Amino acid sequence: MKQIINSKNAPAPIGPYSQAVQNGNTLYVSGQIALDPISGELNLSSINAETELVMKNLGEVLKAANMTYENVLKCSIFLSDMNDFSEVNGVYGKYFTTNPPARETVAVKTLPKNVNVEISCIAAL
Repeated sequence: MKQIINSKNAPAPIGPYSQAVQNGNTLYVSGQIALDPISGELNLSSINAETELVMKNLGEVLKAANMTYENVLKCSIFLSDMNDFSEVNGVYGKYFTTNPPARETVAVKTLPKNVNVEISCIAAL
């Protein structure tokens, strides 16, 4: 049964999609970018700061579904520049210190609002 998950502590969707959709024990979290959920402003001050906010936004959506980073099975990371991989990986790794999820990282031409990184995930109870 499909259930829409929303968190007021994560940015509202900027298009016709949900922050996350849960079906049974599986949660599909839409790609998060570095939008501050309160001000609505982007934080593009550095790739580290941008990735940190992306990960915090993911965490808030997980929390709304009564999950944590430990429930994450798979992440997809989209970068506008593969040269940022090392720094993004460093921040990302702080959130998955044991038993990290499966993942892919791809470089794309352009991301929403011209951000440098977007991350989505699949989690399960």
